[in-house]
Amino acid sequence: MNRTTLSLITGVTALAAVTGFAALNPPDTPGGGPVEAAAQLPVERTTLVCPTPSSSDIADTSYTSFTPVTQGASSTGKARLRPATGKPADGDGKDGSKDSEDSKDGDAQNEENKENEKSGDGERAVEPVLEPKEPGSPATGDTSGADAPALIGTAEGKFAPGWTMQQTTEVAVGAGRGLLGITCAAPDTQFWFPGASTASGRSDYVHLTNPDDSAAVVDIELYGKDGPVASDAGEGITIPPYSSEPVLLSTLTDAPQEDLTVQVSVRSGRVGAAVQALDDKLGGDWLTASADPASDLVLPGIPKDATSVRLVVFTPGDTDADLKVQLATPTGLITPAGNATVRVKAGMTTAVDLGAITRGEAGSLVLTPASRPVPVVAALRVVRGEGDKQETAFIPATRPLERRATSADNRAKGSTLSLTAPKAAARVKVTASAGSEGGTPASKTYTIKAGSTQDIAPPVPSGLKGPYALTVERLSGGPVHGARTLEVAAGGVPAFTIQTLPDDRGTVAVPRAEQDLSVLQK
Repeated sequence: MNRTTLSLITGVTALAAVTGFAALNPPDTPGGGPVEAAAQLPVERTTLVCPTPSSSDIADTSYTSFTPVTQGASSTGKARLRPATGKPADGDGKDGSKDSEDSKDGDAQNEENKENEKSGDGERAVEPVLEPKEPGSPATGDTSGADAPALIGTAEGKFAPGWTMQQTTEVAVGAGRGLLGITCAAPDTQFWFPGASTASGRSDYVHLTNPDDSAAVVDIELYGKDGPVASDAGEGITIPPYSSEPVLLSTLTDAPQEDLTVQVSVRSGRVGAAVQALDDKLGGDWLTASADPASDLVLPGIPKDATSVRLVVFTPGDTDADLKVQLATPTGLITPAGNATVRVKAGMTTAVDLGAITRGEAGSLVLTPASRPVPVVAALRVVRGEGDKQETAFIPATRPLERRATSADNRAKGSTLSLTAPKAAARVKVTASAGSEGGTPASKTYTIKAGSTQDIAPPVPSGLKGPYALTVERLSGGPVHGARTLEVAAGGVPAFTIQTLPDDRGTVAVPRAEQDLSVLQK
C-alpha cells in the first residue's frame, strides 16, 4: 500500500471516530471481489445540550448521566456538564468541534474567568455542575428554582460512546405542573416538532441552545391546519456562543393555532432544540423532535391507561400523504376503529383524536403508506387522568434502536419500558446498572413478537441506592423501537413523562486498516 492510501485511511478513521457521523462504503475492489465490511469503532467525542428546566420558582430538577461500558473504547477520557452562560468551560478553551485550538486561547480564557470572579461577575462562572466518574455508573446532580440554566455537556474517550443525560423536573402547581422529562440531545441543524400549539391556555416555548464558540443563526417556521403561518419574527434569530434562548411561539403568530408543526432550521452553526409545552389545565412536558421525515414511522410507548391520544402529522413536501394507521398491541397489529387511514395535505398540519386507543393494553402507533410513499413527521399528545387530575406527555416518531439505547434516570418504582417490533420478531437484552449510590447490576433477555408492543417491568438492581440506568441492546431480529415512561406520585395527579429510545450511535463504521482505498483516488 502506498503512502497516500495509508494517509487516506488514517484520516477517514480518525474523522469518523471523533465525530461519530462519518461512514465510508467504498466500491468493490478492482479485482471484482467485495470489500470487507467496515469495522464498528466507538466514537471518541459526544456533545449534548439540556434546555433550561423551568421558569417556576418551585421547580425541582435532577440530572442523571450514564455511559454504558463499550468494548474497544478508550481507557481514558472525561465528561462534564456545565451551564450555558455565554463563556467556554474553564480550562477547556474552545468547546464544540474545534478540539485542537491553540492552548493559548484556553489560558487566556482561564485568566478572564479569574478576573470575572474577582470583579463580582460570579454569576457567569462556568464550573461544571456534573462530572461522571466512570462508565457503567450513573452520576447525578440536582438544582431548584427558576434560575437553573441550560446545560452543555461534552464527553471524550471512554465516556463518549452512548453517553446519555436525563433531565427530570417536578413542578407541584401552576401552568405546566407535573413531571417534565427530557433526554438531553446532540446539537443539529434541522428539527421538526409536530404537536406544538398557541391555543388559549397553552404556553409553548422552543428552547435553542448553542454549544459552540461562534454564534448560531436560526429560522423558526410554523405550519398550521391551513399551511404556513406567516411571520418575520422567527427569521434570523441569533443565539450567542455557549448560550440558550427560549422563544415563545405565540409571539411568532397573530392568531391562536390549536395544532402546529414547528420547523427549526439553522443557517449557520448548530443548536440543540426542544419545545416546552405548558398547559394551564393539562400540565406540561417536553416535546422533542420527530425522527427525520419518512414514509414509515413508529411512535412507541403509549401508556395502557391513556385517556386521550391525539396524533399530529405534517408532510414537508409538496405531495399529499395517505397514511395507514395501526396500533401495535401485545398480540399484534390492529386497526383503530374509525381511524384506519389519515390524509395529510402537503404543507399543512393534520390532527386526529384517537381517544383512549390503548384500552388497558400496551400500545405503539405505526404509520405506513396507504398508497405511494410520502415522507412525513409525527407526534402524539398523550393525556392520563380525569377532570382536574390530568397530565400530559408527548411521544414523537422515533428512529429504530439498531444496536443500543439507554434511559438514564430510573427509580425503584415507576419505570415502564415499552418495546415494539413492527416488522419482525426481535430479541433484546435489558441491563439495569448499579444505582448512583450503590447496587448490583441485573440483566434479562426478552423476545418481542412481530407486530407487537410489550410493556416491561424492567429489572431492578439488588441493593439499589439512587437512580439507575436501563440499557437496551438489540441482539437479533427486526428493528426495535422503544420508550421509557417514568411516573411519580403527585397528590392524586398521574404525573408522568415519556422518553423515546433511539439508537445511541455510540459506534461508527470505519474502513478496516487492511483495506486498499486507492480506488477512491481515481
